[in-house]
Amino acid sequence: MKKLKIVQTPARFYPYIGGVENYALALSRELIKQDNKVKIICAKEPNLNVENHEGIKIDKLTYFEKIANTNITLGLPIKLLKEDFDIIHSYLPTPWSLDISALIAKIKNKKLIITYCNDIYSKEDGFLRRIITWLYGNTFLKLNLYLADKIIIIQPNYINYSNYLAPYRNKIIFIPPGVDINKFKKIKIRKIKNQIFFLSILDEYHRYKGLDYLLEALKVVKIKIPNIKLIIGGKGKLLEEYKRIIEQNNLTKNVQFLGFVQDKDLIKYYNQSQIFVLPSINNKEGFGMVLTEALACEVPVISTSIVGVAEDIKSNNCGIIVQPKNSQALANSIIQLLKNPNLLKKMGRNGRRLISKKYSWENVASIIKKIYYGAFIQ
Repeated sequence: MKKLKIVQTPARFYPYIGGVENYALALSRELIKQDNKVKIICAKEPNLNVENHEGIKIDKLTYFEKIANTNITLGLPIKLLKEDFDIIHSYLPTPWSLDISALIAKIKNKKLIITYCNDIYSKEDGFLRRIITWLYGNTFLKLNLYLADKIIIIQPNYINYSNYLAPYRNKIIFIPPGVDINKFKKIKIRKIKNQIFFLSILDEYHRYKGLDYLLEALKVVKIKIPNIKLIIGGKGKLLEEYKRIIEQNNLTKNVQFLGFVQDKDLIKYYNQSQIFVLPSINNKEGFGMVLTEALACEVPVISTSIVGVAEDIKSNNCGIIVQPKNSQALANSIIQLLKNPNLLKKMGRNGRRLISKKYSWENVASIIKKIYYGAFIQ
């Protein structure tokens, strides 16, 4: 088989941490192991020059503005025109990076793969943002999807409720994100009784992660479990707002903000905690990769029916799935699990078994590599 030269264009990349960034990093790592050349071209956020990480070549471009969680890198078109590649792999919901990638792929007659994490539109958005995203979705986004050779969706039912995907059914394939099962695993560390863990970027865009509803649930849980402890990983502009909510609801002793969590510490916090909670509220949540990381560490999870791994969590009995925006159901689920240590252990073992069988990055990257070859030889 021909060795492929692959360019990936996430909006940002390591050491910036987020769902797409982690996906691009893990996929690149495995593709390199499988003897392909991979380069990342992205925005310089944070403002650090990182030219190589784990064998992955990285070009970071200056950006002049950030719109709709997307860094506008004016140098991206020229950079891609000069680049030698067989496949360009880009992502949604970061329009600028995807738009330019699709255009250059067409100009250079190269293959375009899109990982479609989630729609850019949500009913929770403000009126102006809904208008802008509607206009984009019915113009540039449709063109990008038309130009794509393959579109990877990261949850099986997304085509049924996405605002845009249905007309492109013939080029869509479901491939879930993977987990590095050698990195995310159970370690020898003491569990902290009644500790639950939440992880996200704490900014306006990521309100869909549902922290507001988890804090509301915590008030109810505290009545039954006074020493409940929620640790929150991540930082962002909403930190002070969340702190005010916590103070107003007398939860100061029950909540700890960790700030930005380094990779080496993330596994520790997963393993210390008895439950990981991700109460996502709308379809901006593409899959919920943090859930599979927690499960790989044998930590039961509580999430909502929005997430891509929801059905597997239910069918494999490794957590509890509730409806979005239901703080009472969240509270009841947390109480149920914390009051039942044997169930926690059983769910933890079930979770690790599920991830090892279905979600290792080695397996996922091999499937994506076959998609690349299929697109390349068409």
